[in-house]
Amino acid sequence: MAIEIEKKYRIDKKRIVELTAKLSKLGATFSYETFEENYLHRGGLLDGRAAVLRLRKTESCTTLTYKEKVPTENDFKHQIEFETEVSDVEATESIIEKLGYKLSVVYEKHRKAWHLGNVEVVLDELPFGYYMEIEGEMHDILSVEKLLDAHKLEPEARGYPRLTLKYGKVNGDITESRFAKKVTV
Repeated sequence: MAIEIEKKYRIDKKRIVELTAKLSKLGATFSYETFEENYLHRGGLLDGRAAVLRLRKTESCTTLTYKEKVPTENDFKHQIEFETEVSDVEATESIIEKLGYKLSVVYEKHRKAWHLGNVEVVLDELPFGYYMEIEGEMHDILSVEKLLDAHKLEPEARGYPRLTLKYGKVNGDITESRFAKKVTV
């Protein structure tokens, strides 16, 4: 069983610039930059387990992820996570629907990722704000948190789906958080 351990922080645009420079100065390896569309499905067994199915679409691939919360008593988020790349998005969406799961949350995100030591550091921009996540083992997260002066930041316990429910717009049975589409003339 794969357990994802991460710590999230709400930051502002100025801090994004500072953290990008600090990561470079510390010798972090830039991994990737991407735009994501995340589609979360709920219902049935998922609700009883505090779990979701997520279909994440990027420019390069689509992944199906099962996530289930593991209760903790600290600022670290622990989740059971299984993930696989899918080649046929429409078929995957049909399978999810036929199993009785309903699309409930959609959010978009711009993400930049680095590796520093044994952790992944990501800087995310969502329509409702900027965030940093540090993922790895707890002791490694704490070490990198100090290197980045993130131990002074307020941790954000809510995941992007819950934040989308708070800040997003309701469209029927789905809560969405999307960037404004640019109109070209």
